[in-house]
Amino acid sequence: MTIKEVLTKFYELFGTEGEIYTFFSPGRVNLMGDHTDYNRGYNFSCAVSFGTYGVIRKRTDRKLRFYSINFEGAGVREDSLDNFQPLVDRGWANYMKGVMWTFEQNGYKMPVGCDIVIGGDIPPLSGLSSSGSLEVLTGFMLREVYGFYELTNEGIASYANYAECNYTGTKSSITDQFACAMGRAENAILLDTKRHTCQYTPLKLGDYSIVITNSMVKHTLVRPTIETRYRECQAALKKIQTVMNVDSLCALSVDQFNSVKDVIMDETLTRRARHAVYESQRTIQAVSALRANNLARFGALMTASHESLRDDYEISCDEINLLVDLALQIPGVLGSRITGAGFGGCTVSIVKKDAIPEFKRTLYCKYRERTRNKAEFYIVEVGDGARMLNILPD
Repeated sequence: MTIKEVLTKFYELFGTEGEIYTFFSPGRVNLMGDHTDYNRGYNFSCAVSFGTYGVIRKRTDRKLRFYSINFEGAGVREDSLDNFQPLVDRGWANYMKGVMWTFEQNGYKMPVGCDIVIGGDIPPLSGLSSSGSLEVLTGFMLREVYGFYELTNEGIASYANYAECNYTGTKSSITDQFACAMGRAENAILLDTKRHTCQYTPLKLGDYSIVITNSMVKHTLVRPTIETRYRECQAALKKIQTVMNVDSLCALSVDQFNSVKDVIMDETLTRRARHAVYESQRTIQAVSALRANNLARFGALMTASHESLRDDYEISCDEINLLVDLALQIPGVLGSRITGAGFGGCTVSIVKKDAIPEFKRTLYCKYRERTRNKAEFYIVEVGDGARMLNILPD
């Protein structure tokens, strides 16, 4: 997908007159720190070079018109600024409308409607934040086109996350939207989800690359499972709070957790809490290893993260575990793990560049033989966050 394809479709549907603006918002990949967010821990992720493109033009009335190249069978969806009820059976458009609703709730009122065409190349339900990318894209479009210039990128990320939680009804943390809005080329972001502060860390991988492998298994069990894991973590925390004054699981060090874990008195809850505590600490250690140019240590921590997500948090699946196991058997792979919410989606691996052809060949063939699924591979270029493009076709 390119911006010119999206702009050409806009011209075809809505004409060429008026001021037309073009935008891009990336997807993101979690390198470390999954399911630490709602436990107020650390997350380490980066924006990627592929994402969602958008073209927008203001109207003179209150009408809203949406079109997605990725869901062309749905046609043009029409609505109004005078109706902010969610659209029935129009899932992708609700992510955009939810951000508009959030802007309105916070005093950023759109005086007139708009025409929007979007298109992107983030596989849906892959764990690479297609919804977060679209929400952040919408926020950036509204800020620039309607003149809400006082809104910061962090503010847009916050509004986008609020929209997902409170309009589309998917409870999530700000990590996805933050990476999409705040990404920086050749850097990853260490996000403190408790304080909403971040530090950039250069991704100096030298002879290695980040390779995403898409299992092609859609993570359809994610929402109810995350809600269950959240409740389990809260139950474990309440037990710990009977003997220690602490406001979140990830506020505990590993030693502190091990000194009080017996009070939980439930094996499942203990494993859930152990993942949260250890994963947040692993994330800090991984960033330190990266800054020290110790890629072998970084990769080992990625693999330990997967094992914890598989065994303690139980949010992996057979297909993902197979991809990780196959990856770790290939010389030149430093580490591999599930990325995203779980139960399908993608793995992320650190692979030596000259080993990538063998990596792709082996995983594709053996995974196809064992599962009948055809894995897809994306060699990651770490990119900037959302931005206005102002590119016109030739």
